[in-house]
Amino acid sequence: MALDQIEEEGKEMSFLDHLEELRWHLIRSVASILVFSIAAFVFKDFIWGTVILGPTESDFWTYRFLCDMAELLEAPLLCFGDIPMELINTEITAQFTVHIKSSLIIGLALGFPYIFWEIWRFVKPGLHPTERNASRGIVFVVSLLFISGVLFGYFVVTPLSINFLSNYSLAESINNQIKITSIVSLVATLALACGFMFQLPIATYILAKAGIISPQLMKTYRKHAVVVILVVSAIITPPDVISQILIALPLMLLYEISIKVCKRVVKKAEKKRKEEDKR
Repeated sequence: MALDQIEEEGKEMSFLDHLEELRWHLIRSVASILVFSIAAFVFKDFIWGTVILGPTESDFWTYRFLCDMAELLEAPLLCFGDIPMELINTEITAQFTVHIKSSLIIGLALGFPYIFWEIWRFVKPGLHPTERNASRGIVFVVSLLFISGVLFGYFVVTPLSINFLSNYSLAESINNQIKITSIVSLVATLALACGFMFQLPIATYILAKAGIISPQLMKTYRKHAVVVILVVSAIITPPDVISQILIALPLMLLYEISIKVCKRVVKKAEKKRKEEDKR
């Protein structure tokens, strides 16, 4: 029986009951990851040939779009050439282990909306009715932001990073022979990092509701936030300026959106406080 059903019946749950309820939410969350991971493992040709290795091919969607824009704007520099890299495998077990690792990563990415829904189902009954109303639609918003971040990381940050890094050369005699583990780590890190970092407005909303931050505070520390964003971008991206800027720019935009979100939360809180004072 679900936690909200128990509460509706007016029954109180003990600490062990809460643990049991949490256990089942976690089991279902892990099960969703396994289901998506198995599906990704089975459809190996599509996942590897189209998804993971897609940004390493010159006919990838992003590169074709940039070439079309280059022709339209008469800016040939936007159209990149071939990607000078050769993928190699140096360990006998690497391809199998990387296949499992990549499947689990994709399972986590695809299962994230359901996982968050399970977490929300566990947390929701403990909230006051006003808090439930204020957080209505949070599962949809969180999922939308996560998916948007993953798509941005995959279609924008990843291909541009791969193109820049593969064409960066210290000498013409040096050839790029890249391990498949390196490609998986790069694609997964950039896509998932963008997905989680796009949750900034949600984090701001929660902190504003708790009274921890205010619009004035966020405006005051805007310059500090920019420095933090640049540092975080440098940590999660490959060691190149292009990738850092590509992640930092949308994060700065999200920070400005978060200020608007915070301002709206504060206005609603003040309006409610005035209505209560009148009573």
